[in-house]
Amino acid sequence: MKILILNGPNLNLLGVREPGIYGSSSFDSYLPQLREQFPNVELEYCQSNVEGLMIDKMQEVGFSYDGIVLNAGAYTHTSVALQDCIRALKTPVIEVHISNVHQREEFRHRSMISCACMGVICGFGLDSYRLAVDALVWKAQH
Repeated sequence: MKILILNGPNLNLLGVREPGIYGSSSFDSYLPQLREQFPNVELEYCQSNVEGLMIDKMQEVGFSYDGIVLNAGAYTHTSVALQDCIRALKTPVIEVHISNVHQREEFRHRSMISCACMGVICGFGLDSYRLAVDALVWKAQH
């Protein structure tokens, strides 16, 4: 099983950026733990601050991988282009957020990509990624 974890803008700053909201761990320090929890799943990781590169990556794997875990960051709230890309793929996509976006600023309550995703997980810190991978593994088995 192959799953892409794709993080969007500013998520390369996890562990440094607003630790009260996003925690004090970087994604790079979390990824080995996640891989350990899913030894039978090949987890590929990519982060980009550029919307077009995120779309390119999803198109590259979106017809052959078993799932995509997408934290689109701020593009979640603005990107029709990401929504269109997700709709075009055969691979299921789960939208993930580290914080509970519904407890934050009003503009974060609206997602442009949720309607195209298999599901949405938010508010569980970095564990949101584990929950998303677990959901994709479960879906593949049922």
